[in-house]
Amino acid sequence: MPSQRRFAVAGGTGRLGRHVVELLKADGHDVVSMSRSSGVDVISGQGLEEALAGVECIIDAATGPSPDENAATAFFTAEAQNLQKFGERAGVRLIVLVSIIGIDRSNVGGYYAAKRAHERLTLSGPIPARVLRAAQFHEFVPVLMEWGRRGDVVYVPKMRTQLVAARTVARALVDMAAEPDSKEAPGSSTPFPEIAGPREENLADCAKLFAARRGDQVRIEEVSDPADPHHVLYETGGLLPGPGAVLAGPTFEEWLESEFSVTGRPLTAAAPA
Repeated sequence: MPSQRRFAVAGGTGRLGRHVVELLKADGHDVVSMSRSSGVDVISGQGLEEALAGVECIIDAATGPSPDENAATAFFTAEAQNLQKFGERAGVRLIVLVSIIGIDRSNVGGYYAAKRAHERLTLSGPIPARVLRAAQFHEFVPVLMEWGRRGDVVYVPKMRTQLVAARTVARALVDMAAEPDSKEAPGSSTPFPEIAGPREENLADCAKLFAARRGDQVRIEEVSDPADPHHVLYETGGLLPGPGAVLAGPTFEEWLESEFSVTGRPLTAAAPA
């Protein structure tokens, strides 16, 4: 059992952050889950000073409330600056940030531009930082399905991806954070370590599996949207992991069966933290 340390998790109630909190506690650490519901606002800074007292490492699993580039950039800019500022005052030694595979493979705007800014600001602050880039989560599928639902038809982007379970990514973040002097993520030698699921998946096929397992009588339509700045990345494999990536966790189908077995029904979309 590792010696107890104090961690703070930004977005600690979100679809990724809740797993990070749970795994840190299971490893015997003291954990501060930071979210608005716990009285900590990473954007305004309210409650941050108190939350970070005695914290050695921050794991940043927060997600913006909007996919819009301007709104997301404003969110991540404020968050990164506040975590660095208040963290430095508190004596935090490391920030570990989760990001997205492929965001540097295109100069297009949108949410990925906001995440590039998030990475830059986190890495340029006074506290040393590490970035783990992850593939889209299995939990991402029902979110996109809800966004694309039009009556009895669900439209999803044409997308090649290597979906990964949020809990698998959480485990990698915890392992990275537990070794603050390590220069590389476990199992990787790339400047931006990557983690993805065990095999390439087609988003539309996963959506069909999800709908069938939930008993949802909808038709899944795969669409290509040239108005989406990311559609080329989606369709050409730009979101797939590189050769040095860690491949781990269940396939989408395995994850779906596990979720259904545990809860009696697969997960529905959850609000970002």
